[in-house]
Amino acid sequence: MSEGLWLWITLAAIGSTTILTRGSFIIPGERARLPATLQRALRYAPAAALAALVAPDVLLADGELSPFNPRLAAAVVVTLVCLRSRNPWLPFIAGMGVLLLLSKGFGLG
Repeated sequence: MSEGLWLWITLAAIGSTTILTRGSFIIPGERARLPATLQRALRYAPAAALAALVAPDVLLADGELSPFNPRLAAAVVVTLVCLRSRNPWLPFIAGMGVLLLLSKGFGLG
């Protein structure tokens, strides 16, 4: 077969897989319901996905786990400020301040 045909077959397979997996929740509508336990667990999926994206960047400095990582220190400060304050700008300002102060000393900036 030619390469163009394989490309179209691959695109059709990927498209049909996407339609089937997404449609399996949409097409049945109210007739098919997820168990309550699974619905409660799925509420945490966006937060878990965000944590999976952010954690490696926060925890690793130059590919290594280090307690002297300025990003880790900034994340700890942001977490503490978030727990103490309801101001949406204060964690951002505190975290960026800590990151800027510490990154100059570690050569990251």
